[in-house]
Amino acid sequence: MTDYILKKKMIEKGFVNDDTQAIFKQHSADGKYSSLKWGLIIFFAGLSLVIMEFIPTERDSPLPYGLFALSVSLGFLIYYFLLKKELK
Repeated sequence: MTDYILKKKMIEKGFVNDDTQAIFKQHSADGKYSSLKWGLIIFFAGLSLVIMEFIPTERDSPLPYGLFALSVSLGFLIYYFLLKKELK
């Protein structure tokens, strides 16, 4: 919301030139894939929680934390490679 207000004020004041428009377009392209990023992260986080339900662990075991961290980072990596492939 604040980005929109800032862009609107810059346009009203006449600060927008070709370079600024290129920056605006680049930023809006990054926002286009934001829902994909969060969807992948939440999906893999939920998947790790489901997997942890079936793995017997002790109360003080670090396994659930490690599994959760690995699955969330896997979601980030998949997002990174999909975005890299899409932007080429």
